[in-house]
Amino acid sequence: MKWKLFATDNSYNWFILRIVLGVVILAHGLQKTFGWFGGFGWEQSMNYFTGHVGLPSALAAFVILIESLGAFLLIIGFAGRINAFLLGIVMTGAFFVDHRHNGFFMNWFGNQPGEGFEFDLLVWAIAAVITINGSGRFSIDRTLALSYDARSGL
Repeated sequence: MKWKLFATDNSYNWFILRIVLGVVILAHGLQKTFGWFGGFGWEQSMNYFTGHVGLPSALAAFVILIESLGAFLLIIGFAGRINAFLLGIVMTGAFFVDHRHNGFFMNWFGNQPGEGFEFDLLVWAIAAVITINGSGRFSIDRTLALSYDARSGL
């Protein structure tokens, strides 16, 4: 029997979705972690999550790590189902804290108080597909699952 958490087929579809979701979220994670790409960095991001949002410090750090380390692990295809699921949960938090009050559309023209939730929907859909189907082709998960099958004689 396959190790279900890492099991995945050899699909290019899941590979493409995994890479795109991972790269897009990693950019946001690097903003929060290191202040890259015009971000605030670790300390200011922690202050935002613990002060403005009201998260405990440990949970705030976990959110930042999911968006950075979790997104990187998703890109390389390690524990793809777990990392995709966690990214979906983080985006649910962003929806309830920041996005739902601003309507559907992103704030492309700066004429609303913040971002809408259209991006959230895309993240949820992609995260759900990866959570259900696994990491796909060129993933560590696939290598681990095949190795487990070979060792167990399946």
